[in-house]
Amino acid sequence: SAISDSTVLYQQFKFFLNLYFLVVACSQFVPSLKIGYLYTYWAPLGFVLAVTMVREAVDEVRHCRRDKEMNSQLYSKLTVRGDHSVTHPDEVIHVMSYDQSSCFIRTDQLDGETDWKLRIAVACTQRLPALGDLFSINAYIYAQKPELDIHSFEGNFTRVRIFTRLLIQFVFFFFTGTVIGVVIYTGKEMRSMLNMSQSKNKVGLLDCLTKALFLAQVVLSVIMVALQGFLGPWFRNLFRFVVLFSYIIPISLRVNLDMGKSAYSWMIMKDKSIPGTVVRTSTIPEELGHLVSDKTGTLTQNEMVFKRLHLGTVSYGTDTMDEIQSHIIQSYAQPQTPPAFLPAPKVRKAVKAIALCHNVTPVYESRVNGASTEPERTEADQDFSDDNRTYQASSPDEVALVHCTESLGLTLVNRDLTSLQLKTPAGHILTYYILQIFPFTSESKRMGIIVREEATGDITFYMKGADVAMASIVQYNDWLEEECWNMAREGLRTLVVAKKSLTEEQYQDFESHYNQAKLSIHNRALKVAAVLESLERDMELLCLTGVEDQLQADVRPTLELLRNAGIKIWMLTGDELETATCIAKSSHLVSRNQDIHVSNRGEAHLELNSFRRKHNCALVISGNSLEVCLRYYEHEFVELACQCPAVVCCHCSPTQKAQIVRLLQQHTAIRTCAIGDGGNDVSMIQAADCGIGIEGKVRYFSLTLCRFISNAIFVCPPGGILMYGALMLFDQEFVHVVAISFTALILTQLLMVALTVRTWHWLMVVDELISHSCYLASLAFLNEYFDFSFIMTRMFLWKVCVITLVSCLPLYIIKYLKRKFSPPSYSKLSS
Repeated sequence: SAISDSTVLYQQFKFFLNLYFLVVACSQFVPSLKIGYLYTYWAPLGFVLAVTMVREAVDEVRHCRRDKEMNSQLYSKLTVRGDHSVTHPDEVIHVMSYDQSSCFIRTDQLDGETDWKLRIAVACTQRLPALGDLFSINAYIYAQKPELDIHSFEGNFTRVRIFTRLLIQFVFFFFTGTVIGVVIYTGKEMRSMLNMSQSKNKVGLLDCLTKALFLAQVVLSVIMVALQGFLGPWFRNLFRFVVLFSYIIPISLRVNLDMGKSAYSWMIMKDKSIPGTVVRTSTIPEELGHLVSDKTGTLTQNEMVFKRLHLGTVSYGTDTMDEIQSHIIQSYAQPQTPPAFLPAPKVRKAVKAIALCHNVTPVYESRVNGASTEPERTEADQDFSDDNRTYQASSPDEVALVHCTESLGLTLVNRDLTSLQLKTPAGHILTYYILQIFPFTSESKRMGIIVREEATGDITFYMKGADVAMASIVQYNDWLEEECWNMAREGLRTLVVAKKSLTEEQYQDFESHYNQAKLSIHNRALKVAAVLESLERDMELLCLTGVEDQLQADVRPTLELLRNAGIKIWMLTGDELETATCIAKSSHLVSRNQDIHVSNRGEAHLELNSFRRKHNCALVISGNSLEVCLRYYEHEFVELACQCPAVVCCHCSPTQKAQIVRLLQQHTAIRTCAIGDGGNDVSMIQAADCGIGIEGKVRYFSLTLCRFISNAIFVCPPGGILMYGALMLFDQEFVHVVAISFTALILTQLLMVALTVRTWHWLMVVDELISHSCYLASLAFLNEYFDFSFIMTRMFLWKVCVITLVSCLPLYIIKYLKRKFSPPSYSKLSS
């Protein structure tokens, strides 16, 4: 108990205001510094501490209740056979899984990416006859030391005469059966922990303003000592002046601030316009100011929806998808008809390409839940019913495209490492063998797949990617660039889809060169790229797709309102550059007439100089480029970025998000407010002056949706710094308040003197009249500070009278009763 009490007091005296009054109170034990009675210093300090500790005790009780509620939740067993479960160790080497030797991982708690990524088990463990055979493998794992980098991991799984290089990440595992892995890092060595910053007790801007008042008080004390010529014990005189001027910072200020903050926090939670809001600390409600926001789950719902399909001559939207569906049904209803004679051949080829060119894998509940016997497994493998199928992929865009083809009648029903199967509207199963697959990379900005149709033996190379990457690959056309720009203006993420038919000889020639390039020791990547480039020529342009990342409700008007109020918003996300740019446009974070300037790694200095010459230009920068700029041109970069109307930082790690917030605090005088919804946002929120969590995460403020942020800032009493530092926004009411308070103060002082004086002298009467005359003269000459028309109203008169009487009468009545019933000893002399 003693330790806890001392800890509470230590936390209280970490606040400058409390420490200041403690030092002043302790100075009164020194006789040469004593001014007045001890209780006049210690009693207010004790009262202030008591009130503050009670308020923080209430916050602590609320925290304990939430912790108890969280800790009382029932755990889930993850080791029972057949469970369909999700778990999250750190670095894990996938060494074995049944059925297809693969599983899906998700890394949203580390980098914000919520898409599922396919991972394949180590080769030598994929086909073990029994689980016990895993422990008979003589192998060891070499892993790099724990590092902050969350985007890559390199290690070696070494067995006798077998050497496998690994690339693994912090993951969520989605079990497609039973998965066995080796955990590499745990505890403080996990990358999620390495990227976590230490939490700190935050103080509001108003607590910082008291430090400025203290400095002004010290300067004033030094001036007073200097006027005396620094004679005698001037150090003692200096401290006495500091004590005398301590009333410049009234001790009641802390109580007023704490009570006001508690009331404001309560009003935020009770505000019906922002339901579900939880204030997790009541010490910093005034910090809702400049915003640093996450993207995934905060500005967006992370739900991709297919919006548009353009074939060059015709464009289909969500309202005309039924036309495409009818074309697909008609074309696949006549399986023996040659493709050239089928209706709408362009539509058929485009939808077929979209259904085949992807990395999507369908997952069925009946297979995930497991089967105990071989007949049950066989039956589950042939179960293609729609009600228990979900899709997992390396990109939510691909899932949206596959969902679209499913709604049009061409459904992906099965996929493994060597083949995939489509179900037609007539219920027929079409099998395609996967010959080669070329995954999407941030450098190539495209992915491709070579498939062989089982029924005809035709070999086709399908490819899709960004328009900048595909424009030089497809055959000449006059509509692609224009339509890509039109979709981008609507905030849609575009993908260009193309195909190329290959003969058996062409494919065999490509395969031999491709395998030879992959076996090269020197310049392997360049040789592989050269072989692929020979295949990526004169491809037939099939279609252009547009996918929309669904925004949170009312995000656009919310960001518009914040930007019009002069609040600058920076979006920090772990997503790729193209995704971040698209969301910045669709959410109106970046206006349509603003250019977007992207800094590339290795050209930081040239890019910064080029960016300096631009005006009204939004900045989009990747994590790697940001690292270079901050390492060599930190001050210059922050100066330029702060001049931008909007900044988007993509591919950011949690550490970089927190670093950006700290840079804003160090190089500018602004207050920062961080908004996020995932574990990768914790460091950023802890570094900011105030944190807002979306949908119940552990933050200082918790909102259910991003759209309520504008209410929290503009409607609720905290109102940024508006309620405290910008009262002139309420100009007319402010002038009335000044007139009433100034008049009541003058009358209170004059009336208190009149009630206190027992023996009057004519000079006292003259002083009273002169003081009153000065007040009347100030009303006449300082008309810019006083509304004379308001002073002449009855409302002004009765408000001044009430305030004056409330200020004077209680004290006078108490003194009168005390003299009446307990007269002092000197009253006998007067009688």
